Amino acid sequence: MQIAIVLYPGLTSLDAIGPYEVLRNIPDCELRFVSHKPGPIVTDSGVLVLGATHSFDETPSPDIILVPGSEANTATAMADGRLLQWLMKVHQTSRYTLSVCSGALILAAAGILKGHPATTHWIAQDMLSQFGAKPQREKRIVQSGKIVTAAGVSAGIDLGLFVVSELCGRQRAEMIQLLIEYDPQPPFQSGHPSKASKEVFDATRAEMLARAKNPRDMLSVPIVLWRNALDKIRRRLGFLRNSA
Repeated sequence: MQIAIVLYPGLTSLDAIGPYEVLRNIPDCELRFVSHKPGPIVTDSGVLVLGATHSFDETPSPDIILVPGSEANTATAMADGRLLQWLMKVHQTSRYTLSVCSGALILAAAGILKGHPATTHWIAQDMLSQFGAKPQREKRIVQSGKIVTAAGVSAGIDLGLFVVSELCGRQRAEMIQLLIEYDPQPPFQSGHPSKASKEVFDATRAEMLARAKNPRDMLSVPIVLWRNALDKIRRRLGFLRNSA
């Protein structure tokens, strides 16, 4: 079984590495980190670097695709036509198509989430509906057929365990959970907007919005919005022609 984890500049490292640590324990799996070409990819911290082992062209039909999110570069990835084309193609033959955090928006930009319930990071939930998806704000993991989306960052570990249980059974998933000693006991109960105080929520939201400011988005966001608008017009014209 071949598993392809997408890398792009500015991705959030735990979005990729969390599920990687789970999925790599699937028996007889081949894991790849894929991007435009093999080489180093700088994450959103600007310090940590991950390595793409294979290119998109070298990975034409993975069994599982996982798209991580980003603190500041999601829109840039959403405007990456080559990445979107690859996602649309490999999704046709994948066994599972997965996303973590704002990676769901990249799947949405590729047209993969239209009509599907999905989740993402709490700050990005409203954007899902703009691409025809159905936001599930209170859910950490959402499955719709072979599409499985996870909420923010740390939810990628839960996603990995869910997929392992689907593929290999609950016992294997529980063995991996024990292997990585995934036994969350956070010192605070502020991991979701429904649990956080208003003061914490407002401060976190303001900080995230400030971090998300990216000069490249001045080009990327208009491209994404323009493509989305054109897609709606094309669908409408197609409907009108079919109705004539």
